Formats: sequence, structure tokens, C-alpha cells
Amino acid sequence: MQYTIIDVETSGRTNRITEISVFKYDGETIIDEFTSLVNPNCYIPDHITALTGIDNSTVANAPEFHEVAQQVLNITEDTVFVAHNVNFDYNVIRNEFKLLNIDFTRKKLCTVRLSRKLLPGHQSYSLGKLCKDLNININGRHRARGDAEATVILFKKLQAQENARETFTAFLNKNNKEATLPPNLPKEVFNAIPNATGIYYFKNKKGKIIYVGKAKDIKKRVLSHFYSKAQKSLDMVRETADIDFELSGSELIALLMEDAAIKHHFPQYNKVAKRAPKGFSLFSYQDRTDIMHIAINNSKATPNPIITFYSLREARLFLERVCEQFKLCPKFCHLQEGVSQCSHFTIKNCKGVCKGDEEITSYNERVTNAICQIVNDSQDIILKEKGRNNNEEAFVIIKNGTYLGYGFIDKNEQITHENELENHLIKQKDNSDVQGILRKVILKAY
Repeated sequence: MQYTIIDVETSGRTNRITEISVFKYDGETIIDEFTSLVNPNCYIPDHITALTGIDNSTVANAPEFHEVAQQVLNITEDTVFVAHNVNFDYNVIRNEFKLLNIDFTRKKLCTVRLSRKLLPGHQSYSLGKLCKDLNININGRHRARGDAEATVILFKKLQAQENARETFTAFLNKNNKEATLPPNLPKEVFNAIPNATGIYYFKNKKGKIIYVGKAKDIKKRVLSHFYSKAQKSLDMVRETADIDFELSGSELIALLMEDAAIKHHFPQYNKVAKRAPKGFSLFSYQDRTDIMHIAINNSKATPNPIITFYSLREARLFLERVCEQFKLCPKFCHLQEGVSQCSHFTIKNCKGVCKGDEEITSYNERVTNAICQIVNDSQDIILKEKGRNNNEEAFVIIKNGTYLGYGFIDKNEQITHENELENHLIKQKDNSDVQGILRKVILKAY
């Protein structure tokens, strides 16, 4: 079996190649080498120059990637692609080929993961620190040739370890999940993640939370990040050194836990809303003929809302249900505009106030009843949810229209009054995002 041991330097955020070095290795000796600076055709930031010594003037006269692409294809053909943190180098090169409409596919081996398996016990598996521990001299750190040459020496040491052949074979197995794990993530951490509903935290080497997610199956969702080719996922996975999780039992509580965790930790790879979502409120008024209307308007322009939603579609669906339940007129609920008489395609039970067939006082009484029920139903709500195990139940409390939090309780515990639930309540902060999450559940249950 032949290997190509590779390192690339890039332009940073844009991940265009600025330098590439490839050593072709037949298992015993180096049989070929290709090293070249590459003009990325983009600005190289100062912090990248400080790290690598490569700036735009360095690569000004270098070939562009399309000019060296064939050489890279030739030297890597029928070889196993080897690198320290292989997914980074492999995906950078693969993306360069994508820009040329060329599909670049090679088997891969990661010297970080191989080192963790065959050389356990090191405090750090970064190339610099690992090479220092193993007395491997790096002649040109953070330059493609220097790092690639050091990786060759490391690879030879890995080959010499006991069980190296079996380990290499296992890592080359496409069905081996361990081969897809982030290079800094211990196998034991991933194995401890359950196939259950909840939220999960990606952490970097310093223990800082860099991403929060939620899932019905945490383990399956976490694994999907490792297979993702999206640049955000690649960057995030490369930084991940630990994964923590919390079980929720239900998807609703997972959503609420995720929202609270993101707002508390502000992880760098989560998109945190910079502006509050736009609200849409139901309100009522009487027209010049004394008929009561229920309508939808922007929340900011609604001083005394009956109920608020964070999606126009949800507000409209809710109003349609109210209209049908209380036999209100679609015209006066503003579900039909510009018509003299209602003719809604699904709501057919209007008693005819729009045609003069029903007394206005009778109609207004039903509108008032509808408003009272909406207000009462949205003020104090206890949502019963699935617990984290078979012996547990969960709940969510909304009081006076405000979300108080969620909690878990043993099924054998006797609850005689709703107030007793507050002893098990995990208090949370209310916000517009949470109200949007809860409103969807309430709308379905209405």
C-alpha cells in the first residue's frame, strides 16, 4: 500500500491553499515529493502571515491551484491520503478541486487519531507538542513542507507500534465510526453519548462551549456533524475536544433547554438572533355599525393584544380555528378582505351577521366569549411532557402568560395541587423566542 503524506497552509477564513507539500511513501521510503507555494487569489490576513510567514507578496508569482492540480492528482492517485487532522487538509484540497469541477476522492488516515490509539498518554496531540514529546525535529513549523516532513517521521513511528497493522486496517474501514471522529475527541467521550432526546454541548480544548444543539437522538445528531462537509461544521469539529449532554425526555423541553443554553453561553458556532423576532398580535375593535372585529396586526402597533404570535402564519391559523369554533364571520375576523359577505373556503358556519341574518348583539356575545377563552387559556397553562426515563414525567409551566420553566417529577409522587409542581420547577427566563416555541405547541393543542 502506498501513502501520500500531506500538509497544506491556507489563507485562513477563506481556506484557499497558499502552500502544499506532498510526500509519496511506499511504506518504507519516500519515493516522490511535490511542494509548491500557491497563489490563492485572495487576501492573506495578518494573523495568518504571523503564523506561517506567508503573505501576498510571497505568493504573488506562485502558480494558482489549477496550474498544479494535475500534479496533485498524479502523485496522490491510488494512495491513501495521510495528514495530521486529515479532514482539514483533505477537505481544503477537495474544495479546490470542486472549484475546477473535479471530484477528488481518496482513502484517508489521520495521524492524530492513529496517535491517540497507538501512542496513548500524551497531554496534547497537536503536531508541535507531539513531535516535541517524540523528539521529532520540525524544520519549518507551520510551513507545508516542514509539517509534512515531520508527519512522515511520525507516521513511520506509528507503523512500528504494536497492533499498527490492525489499527491501520480498522481506520481504513469505511464503516469505522472512530475514523470520522474529531481528531481531539476521545473515543470514550463519543461512546458515552446516549441515543436519547436532549441537548448537547461541543467544547474546545479549554472547556469552552462552542456549540449547543438539540436532537431526538443526540448520538445520531452529533455523528452527523462529523460527516458534514459544510465549512462551519468542519471548523467546529476540528476544535471539538469534548462533548457534554443533558437529557430532556421531550422535544419541547429540548427546544427550551437549547434556547436557554445558547442565550447563556453565546457559543461561537450558534447563530444567535441579533434582533427579536417580529410579533403578530390579535386585537379587537368595534366598527361604526357596532360589529366587533378580531384582526391581526404588527405587535408594535397593538397596544392591548389579546394574544401574540411570532409568525404571521401561526397567528392566522389560530384565528381560523377560533373563527370556526365560535361560529364567527371570516369577514369580520379579517380572514377575507374586500368582500361584502363571507365565502371562506373552509369556514362555513358563519350565522350570517355579514348578510344581516343575525343580530349584532348575538354575534358580539360570541366574539366576547371567544376573546375571554383565548385570554384565559393563554394565561395559566401546564403542559405535560414525556420524562427522561419510564419512571418520570415532565412539565412546563406558564403562569399569567409568562413562561416560568420546566421540571421533572417521579411518577409515583402524589401531586394534589398544581402549586406543588413548583417545588420541582427548574426556573427559566421568559423571552420572545420561548414564547414562539410554546405558542406552536399551544396552537396544536387548541
